[in-house]
Amino acid sequence: MPDAPVTAPSRDAGSLERVWAEVDGAAISANVRRMSGAAPRSACCAVVKADGYGHGAVPAARASLEGGATWLAVVTASEAEELRAAGIDARLLVLGPLTADELPRALACDADIVAWTPEVLDRAAALGGARVHVKLDTGMGRLGARSPELATALVRRCAEDPGLTLAGAMTHFATADELGDRYFAEQLAAFTDWVPVVREHAPEAVIHAANSAAILRDEATHFDLVRPGIAIYGMDPFGANPDSRELAPALSLRAALGAVQPIRAGQSTGYGRRWVAERDGWIGIVPIGYGDGWRRGLTNAADAIVDGRRCALVGTVSMDSVAVDLGEEPVAAGTPVTLIGTDGDERITAEDLARALGTINYEITCGLGPRIPRR
Repeated sequence: MPDAPVTAPSRDAGSLERVWAEVDGAAISANVRRMSGAAPRSACCAVVKADGYGHGAVPAARASLEGGATWLAVVTASEAEELRAAGIDARLLVLGPLTADELPRALACDADIVAWTPEVLDRAAALGGARVHVKLDTGMGRLGARSPELATALVRRCAEDPGLTLAGAMTHFATADELGDRYFAEQLAAFTDWVPVVREHAPEAVIHAANSAAILRDEATHFDLVRPGIAIYGMDPFGANPDSRELAPALSLRAALGAVQPIRAGQSTGYGRRWVAERDGWIGIVPIGYGDGWRRGLTNAADAIVDGRRCALVGTVSMDSVAVDLGEEPVAAGTPVTLIGTDGDERITAEDLARALGTINYEITCGLGPRIPRR
């Protein structure tokens, strides 16, 4: 160990970004085929909202269509516009509530919309040509008609108004990812009981309810269309190992070490001195922080893989950097570091990070910020 701080020799990192995400489109396609195979009698609507759960909406949409999806789902009018501007012409469903400004923009994208109040139908009918999916809230407690009677009234309105087409009917499950609970079955029963009313007024309407967890949990949820989201990105909807569901994680997150520095026993790194070295060694500075979506809650709670070796991330996560404990042997500055993904025999998953944060895998990839380019 040298007496004065020095940096290890730099590796040529000219071709590397500071930090970047690698997105495997073939994995997304394979995951779509996996979910479609679990619901072979249903069409597949790939959910690519929130920038494809952080993977990039347009490449995720294209990979999903290559994998056999025939519908795509987003939440906002701007998300629909992004897909159409990229030349994607698949059937498109906008799931979210739309403002008076957004509604005509969504319809201009030739997108189906979701409705649960008479007011939404009034605005859509005035614009004309709207394809509507009536949503029954069977217990999610968010969006949707709160009673079968109201949902049925909306269905009748769509069937009778020349400015509207009843294109579908839907619900959403609150606890599909909680295996063994009873509420899921109650929601399914409530929706199943209502479906014949929809069929009576619009036999061709597309009936749909199942998210990723429901697809894998109960084939009775499949109906005409399924809506896989988290699973198409290779993350487990139940928060377990994706391998157990035959899912292939599509995103890897990597960075190039910004610097490598010696550290002596008793010295610290980062704000607040929340990690103090117990022995002499080396630390690397990883140029990622909460400004990139690498959460401050991961302080002293996550690992990285450096040259195939699992190392602890140490010290407070700051806005732009965090340190990694390299042990007694330095590596070169510029060495790639894997934060999510596989290097050699080691792997770190979004589920691993979610457990460290007490959250869900969705939040890990959705939270990756725009400073991180997607390759």
